[in-house]
Amino acid sequence: MKTFRITAPDEAMRPVLQNKIDNLNKPKGSMGRLEELALQIGLIQGTDSPELRRPCHLLFGADHGIEREKVSVSPREITWQQMINFSRGGGGVNMFCRQHGFELFIIDMGVDYDLGSYPGVIGCKVARGTRNFLHEAAMTADETDRCMETGARMVTKCHEQGCNVISIGEMGIGNTSPSSVWMHLLTGTPLDRCVGAGAGLDHAGIRHKYEVLQASVDRFLAECPENRSSDPQSPQYAEEILRQFGGFEMAAAVGAMLRAAELHMVILVDGFIMTACMLLATRLCPAVRHYAVFCHEGDEAGHKAMLDTLQTRGLLRLDLRLGEGTGALCAYPILQSAVRMINEMNNFENAHITKYF
Repeated sequence: MKTFRITAPDEAMRPVLQNKIDNLNKPKGSMGRLEELALQIGLIQGTDSPELRRPCHLLFGADHGIEREKVSVSPREITWQQMINFSRGGGGVNMFCRQHGFELFIIDMGVDYDLGSYPGVIGCKVARGTRNFLHEAAMTADETDRCMETGARMVTKCHEQGCNVISIGEMGIGNTSPSSVWMHLLTGTPLDRCVGAGAGLDHAGIRHKYEVLQASVDRFLAECPENRSSDPQSPQYAEEILRQFGGFEMAAAVGAMLRAAELHMVILVDGFIMTACMLLATRLCPAVRHYAVFCHEGDEAGHKAMLDTLQTRGLLRLDLRLGEGTGALCAYPILQSAVRMINEMNNFENAHITKYF
């Protein structure tokens, strides 16, 4: 597996940033989470005058073998149909990228359809969907590595263009299923608390999805009994979970997150699926957590519990569950406000206002 050398931000900047924030002409702490964001972004960039430059959004698409088990209300062909729609500018992700000035990259990691003739889709197809993890590992070690390397390479490309803030989204029917399994196996949360409606399952559908995923976990533990006693915090265990239950687009997202942290970029984390990717990324390289801004708490069961495990909370709560990275894009103006606050507000001394605390 590709090695990433991620270092935590320089803590020597913390008192400098905190002092600047506290001396802006406002009551101490009165800007709430904007102050937290300004501090985090300043630490990531190592400056008390942070900026957000040339934001990019990576959308990775792929199909999942587990979808064959009817764990999603949406049919498999929705993946390729939406990828074509994105390439023509007609998706929710397109609209938000236009609104907030993000350059959008649409990457085919493993869609079960030939997208080679569609301009705007970057072809990085590993296979036409993963294997069905009810019966076998979703990916080989080589496939996992290829996906992570592709995600990392896309981030490098953005960084070379001057980008310092990256958002990541996904398109893959059935991908709440691997996300639920990752959450269960990496955090110990009971599986039934990790499984939700996805694209709109009813109660019977959710129950069926749970039974399929439980059988998949049982298969994994029966074939690899040593994993029953494995340390769920270890990088080796996370690698195995990624290979056994991953999606191509999710592995690419993990690689993208790790590379972005390596380059000291701000990472906008979307909803349930991308939070699962960040959770797994933190098990591979814990320092990646410093670079993550969790943008919203989605409407998928288990998302809040996963955020709690990561000891964080989303900036927004809009009951979103579309995916594509749309929640992360919606939150971007809040980061812009935080950066403008620290850079543009006057301080007490220059404004000739009495500092009373």
